[in-house]
Amino acid sequence: MKNMISYFQTLLHTAFALYFGQESEYKSLEEIPLPKKDELANWTGKEVTWEERVALLLALMPHVSPQSLDLFFILNKNLDRPYTEFGGWKGISHNGFLPTGETVAFLLALHSAEKRKAIVNLFDQEHWFYRENVIKLDGQGPGEPFLSGKLCVSDEFLAKIFRDGTYRPDYSSDFPARRMETKLNWADLVLPYNLKEEITQITQWLEYGQSISVQWNLDKFLKRGYRCLFHGPPGTGKTLTASLLGKQHGMDVYRIDLSMVVSKYIGETEKNLAKIFDRAEHQNWILFFDEADALFGKRTETSDSNDRHANQEVAYLLQRIEDFPGMVILATNIKDNLDEAFFRRFQSVLYFPVPNQQLRYELWQRLIPKDWLDERAEELLQEASIIKLSGGSMLNVVQSCALQLFDPKVSVKLSLDLFKSTIKKELEKEGKLVS
Repeated sequence: MKNMISYFQTLLHTAFALYFGQESEYKSLEEIPLPKKDELANWTGKEVTWEERVALLLALMPHVSPQSLDLFFILNKNLDRPYTEFGGWKGISHNGFLPTGETVAFLLALHSAEKRKAIVNLFDQEHWFYRENVIKLDGQGPGEPFLSGKLCVSDEFLAKIFRDGTYRPDYSSDFPARRMETKLNWADLVLPYNLKEEITQITQWLEYGQSISVQWNLDKFLKRGYRCLFHGPPGTGKTLTASLLGKQHGMDVYRIDLSMVVSKYIGETEKNLAKIFDRAEHQNWILFFDEADALFGKRTETSDSNDRHANQEVAYLLQRIEDFPGMVILATNIKDNLDEAFFRRFQSVLYFPVPNQQLRYELWQRLIPKDWLDERAEELLQEASIIKLSGGSMLNVVQSCALQLFDPKVSVKLSLDLFKSTIKKELEKEGKLVS
């Protein structure tokens, strides 16, 4: 990066010398030799043109060498004010110079009005700067010149420079989602055989989907991305399955906080959803919407503005999910609460049932520490497996038993009476009749 900063400083000093008619080693900016180590090509994966290089370096300078831009603070002595042609904007806490599209135009066009026209094309929506979310112009006021917009570099591109390409945004109002991780593996997930087979199909698409589309020329007909619906009672493995899919394929899984997304104000829910999808557009992420029926419920007959607003939200989400190039997983406890229009957009609809007695026995075997069991272990496991509980409820029982059994001085065994009473409390907590 030092070579790139040095190159930019030479470029900037030369631009000022040429603009103000001072002596200069170079007659044009293009004459300045490029650094031998082309880091920009590595970061972008492209053959970067000279104009693109200047725009990228200018956008990066506030982040890597803000003092390099201090030259722009000189005042026009005739008017006792900054030079309009330098552009620039003032940040909230940053005291340095922040470039705009006008700043790019100053470096690339200098005195040429014709060259200014070509600069606008750098920030067109068809340019790879915009398509791949690298840099863009933002924040122009109504009626203000296009090049007056702030020159902003994306967090994703900065991650390539500062964090070896790992981009993991923090939870915030602009990105109301948290990354999910798990220490468990597929061997720890106890599910019916047919459900495991359906999950295997999802893993095959994540691994080979692109090759499958290319081999049979299906990319002409199939939309990008993959959409799943997981439905079933709470605690049956929906969230864990999403986490394991991400873990197996090296994909970050982000759980969307619907409490931060859904708004009573018209248009705000759509804006919040747009922030999430826009951030995820170019990332290898899985977006996980838990309790999705809260957001994606059935559309209703329009009787007032509230109904129209709710229907617009569902329609907007249908569009964004269908256009999203990555994987989206919706999870719900009640499938029938979802709008029917979603189902044709899902490639996989998976039902996660409460485990049967055989699976519950296997789960108890995995969850209960062997140190707790004595010669009556088989009886304890058999009796416990009779009681209908989800995997999540079983975890609650094990945790409660652990608290009651903990004694650093004594090795305590799990008695059948203690186990049964703990299960009874869990059932009562869930509002189930205990017999």
